[in-house]
Amino acid sequence: MKHALTLQLGKLIEQKAISKTEMAARMKTSRAAVDRLLDDSNTSITLTTLGKAAHALGQKLKIEMVPA
Repeated sequence: MKHALTLQLGKLIEQKAISKTEMAARMKTSRAAVDRLLDDSNTSITLTTLGKAAHALGQKLKIEMVPA
């Protein structure tokens, strides 16, 4: 799941031509935090961080549970 989120975030950042530094500023966090967010091997990510990233990109975060 983290890999899919990382790909989606990376794609949005690229489409909007936003640097990691600009993304960090929009999220009111550090560039290192953005690097961790975009690192699919780093699984320690919070819903708050995902929400900040979505907001910084003009998106809404939607999480739902569906039948298995």
